Amino acid sequence: MGTLPHAFSLFALILLLTSGTGADQSTKTQAIFKGSTGIGAIVDTSSRIGKEEIVAMEVAKEDFYGFGNLTFLLINDSQKDTIHAALEAKDLIDTRQVQAIIGPQTWEEVSLVAEIARETQVPILSFADTAPEWATGRWPSLLQASPDKRAQMKAVAAIVQSWNWHQVIVIYEDTDSSARGVIPHLHDALREVNSQVSQFVAFSPSASSDSMSKELENIKSKQYCRVFVVHLSFKLAVRLFEMAKKMEMMQKDYVWITTDPITSLVHSFNASVISSMKGILGVRSYYPKMGQDFENFKQRFRTSFSRKYPREEKKEPGIYAVQAYDAMRTIALGLNKTGSKRGGKELLENILDADFPGLSGKVKFKNHNVAAAEIFEIVNVIGTGYNEIGYWSNGFGFSEKIHENSRYNSSSMIDLEQVHWPGGPRYTPRGWTTLRSAKLFRIGVPSFSGYEEYVKVESDDRLGTNSSGFANEVFKATTASMPFFLPYEFQYFNGSYNELVEQLHLKNFDAAVGDVEIVASRHQYAEFTYPFTETGLVLIVPVRSSSKAWSFIKPFTTTMWVLISVITVYNGFVVWWIERKHCDELQGSITTQIGIMIWLSFNTLFSLNGPKLHSNLSRMSGVVWLFVALIIIQTYTANLTSMLTVQRLEPTIPTVEELLNSNEMVGYCTDSYTERYLLEVLKFKNQNIQHFQSAESYAQGFEDKKISAAFLGIPSAKKFLAKYCNSFIQIGPTYKIGGFGLAFPRGSPLLASVNEALLSLSEKGALQELEKTWITPQKCTKMPSDDSLGPSGFRELFFITGGTTTIAFVIYVCRTNLLRHKNIWGIISAVLKRWVSPRRHFTRRVANVEISLPEIHLKPVELSTE
Repeated sequence: MGTLPHAFSLFALILLLTSGTGADQSTKTQAIFKGSTGIGAIVDTSSRIGKEEIVAMEVAKEDFYGFGNLTFLLINDSQKDTIHAALEAKDLIDTRQVQAIIGPQTWEEVSLVAEIARETQVPILSFADTAPEWATGRWPSLLQASPDKRAQMKAVAAIVQSWNWHQVIVIYEDTDSSARGVIPHLHDALREVNSQVSQFVAFSPSASSDSMSKELENIKSKQYCRVFVVHLSFKLAVRLFEMAKKMEMMQKDYVWITTDPITSLVHSFNASVISSMKGILGVRSYYPKMGQDFENFKQRFRTSFSRKYPREEKKEPGIYAVQAYDAMRTIALGLNKTGSKRGGKELLENILDADFPGLSGKVKFKNHNVAAAEIFEIVNVIGTGYNEIGYWSNGFGFSEKIHENSRYNSSSMIDLEQVHWPGGPRYTPRGWTTLRSAKLFRIGVPSFSGYEEYVKVESDDRLGTNSSGFANEVFKATTASMPFFLPYEFQYFNGSYNELVEQLHLKNFDAAVGDVEIVASRHQYAEFTYPFTETGLVLIVPVRSSSKAWSFIKPFTTTMWVLISVITVYNGFVVWWIERKHCDELQGSITTQIGIMIWLSFNTLFSLNGPKLHSNLSRMSGVVWLFVALIIIQTYTANLTSMLTVQRLEPTIPTVEELLNSNEMVGYCTDSYTERYLLEVLKFKNQNIQHFQSAESYAQGFEDKKISAAFLGIPSAKKFLAKYCNSFIQIGPTYKIGGFGLAFPRGSPLLASVNEALLSLSEKGALQELEKTWITPQKCTKMPSDDSLGPSGFRELFFITGGTTTIAFVIYVCRTNLLRHKNIWGIISAVLKRWVSPRRHFTRRVANVEISLPEIHLKPVELSTE
C-alpha cells in the first residue's frame, strides 16, 4: 500500500501530459445537451452490467430533469481498460466539467478515477465490489454507492455449513478488489463455520482457455474436494462453466456456488449459458421487487432497453440497474439541495446526508459507504431458467420469504425448497470424492510409545513400517464417520511428545495421533480434541498379605468393643443388684460378689442357660440383652468368617504423604509432563523419581527394588493392575489431568468436525467397543489358596483361653495350699520321723495322733434272690 499513492501521482502526471486526447477517441452516449449542470458516468458499454446501468441512468435523468439545474448526462465507455477509464474521467472533469461521476465497476478503475478527481473534489460514486478502509482518507470525494460485496461471504459460508461441507475450493478473478478485499472475507467466513479452503485458484481477467483447462484438470485429478465457490466476472464465469461441462465437472458429487457478480445477472442468462450452468447455487444482492415506484421503473426500463438493445433476449432490470438509478437520484437530490451550480465539497456533503428509500433499498451513507446489505437472495439455475429458493439475512439465517409474516427462519438451508444439484434434485452431493492422487494429510505418530496398546510401530522388511493400537483405530474410525473424505498417511516421528506437538506448529504435520496428553503448555502449538480415554493419574504400589494373628478382634472397631464391654457389665450389674437378695449364691465378700457380677454379665452374652432369675425386672432386662447379644454374635461370626476365608491384601505404602516422607524411589513412564507434575505439583524430589521406557518395565523395577511406587494414567493403570492383580494395588486419590487426545494445528477447521465425529462414536458405543478390543484389562488369575483355616488365625485365642485357665488353676492350687498347709505339713513330718524310728514306737505314736475323718454312712443293700 505504501507505493500505491506514488503510482497514482505518477499516472496523474502522465494524464496531464496527454492533455485529454483520449477523450476524443472515447465512445459517448449523450442525452440532452442544453443546460449547464450535468453528471458523468464511466461504464463498460459492451457488458450486460453496463447496458443496464446506461438505460437505468437515462430513465433516472428523465425523472429528475431540472433538479439543481440538472440538464445533461454524459456516459463514457471504459472499454474494459483501466487506463482508458482514467482518461475518460479526466475528460469528464476537465473538459465536460461534470459535477459528479457514477462508476466505474472495478476497483482498479475506481482508484485511478478517484486520484484524478482528488484536487477538484468531484464526488465519485463507485460500483466496485469493495473499497479498502484507507481509501476514504486518501480520496475524500470517493463514495461506495453499492453495498460492500464482502457481506455476502457470510451467506456463502452459511450454505456450506448447511450441508456440512468442510472443504472448499475457491476460484476467483485475480484483481485487487478480489484478492485483497472479498476473498479474505470469504476465507474468514468459512473458518467461522469450521470449513477451510483447500485450494485457491486465481484466473487473470484475460486468462486463456488452455490455462483454465489445465487448472480444472489439475483440480479434478488431484483434489478430492468437489465444492467450488466461484467469484468471477460474468464473461469469465461463462467460459469456466462451459469448460467444466465439457470436462464432466457439472455432474454428481459436484457443488458450484456463485457470488454476486455472476448470480446478479442470472435474470439475463440465455439458453446457451443456462445449459452449461444447470445445478449451480448462487447468492445475489436482494432488493425489493415491489411497490408502485419499482413497477413504473420496470415498465419504462423494459421499453427503453428493448429499443436500445434489441438483440438482448432478456430485458428485465437487475440489481445493477436499480443501483444506477438510485445513484442518479442521490446526485440529483444533492444538486437540488444546493440550489446553484456549485459542486465539489458542498455537493459531496449533500450526498453524504442522503437518506431515502431507493429502488435497491435504503440509501444512506456511513463513513462514505452506503448501508451494508443485510439480506441476500438464494437462487438455483434449473431447466431453462432459475428458481428463487429463499433468502438469507444476517442474524436470522434462511427463510422462504422476506416480510413480517415469514413463517420461519432457520440456520440451515436444508429447510428451504429442494435444490436441483448438478447430480439431480434428489441427490445431495457429498462434496468430495476418493482420489488416489489427492494430497494426503500428514499424520504424525510417535515411533515409540510407553503404552503399546495405544500406539505400536513395527518395521518389516517386506511390508515396511506399520502402526497399530487403540489411538490409531480411534483416528481411523473418526475420519471414516466424518461427512467428507480425508485422505491421510501416517508418518513416524522419533522424538519427545512435546517435539511431536511442536511439529504441528511448524507445519510438518497436519495432525498428531497417539498417547498424547492434553496439557496446557502444549496449547501454544496445537489444539486438542475431546479426550478419548479416562483422564487422571494414579499411584500404584506393591501389596502384601495382611496378618491374621489378631484377626479375631477386627470384625469390630475399638469403639464397638468398648461399647459392648460397657453395656455387658452394666446389664450384669443391674441383674446382680436386683437378684442379690433372692439368691444365696450372689452373697459373700465384696470380691466374691464382683466376680459373680462379671461372670453373670458375660455368661448371659455367650449362653442362654443363665442362672434362674426371680425378679420380672431382671428377666425383662435379660431378655432384651439376649436379643441384642444374639444379633451381635451373629454379625461378629459372619464378619470374622469373611475376613478369615477371603484373602486380604494391603499396600506396602498406605498414602502418598507417607511416600513423600519416606524418600522412596517413584517411577513414571514416557511423558515429560508426568515428570513436571510429580516435581512441581506433588513436590517429589528430583532424585526420588525414575523414568521408565514402558509400563511393562515397571514390574521389573519393582522386582529389582529400584522403585517402591509408580504413577500411571488411569487406562494404563487398569491394564497393569489386571495383569499383576496379586502384586500391586492403587492407592490415594486420582489426580485429574487432560487424558489422551488427537492434536491439530491451532485454528484447524478440521477440529470441530473431528470432535463431532468423536462424540458420535462415543454415543453410538463404537468407542467403547474399540476400547474393549485394544485396552480392556485381561482377566486376573488369582493365586491359588487353601480354604481350610489353620491354627494361625486362632493362635492368640488359644493363648488367651489357655493362659486364663492356667492362671485360674494356679491361683486355685495356691489358695488351697494356703488354707491346708499346716495339717498337711504336720502329717508329712510325723510320717518321716516315725519312718526313721523303731517299729515298736510307731504304732503307739500314731495312735495318739488325732485324725479327723469324714463320717461314712452305710446304707443297706437288698440283694435279690432271683
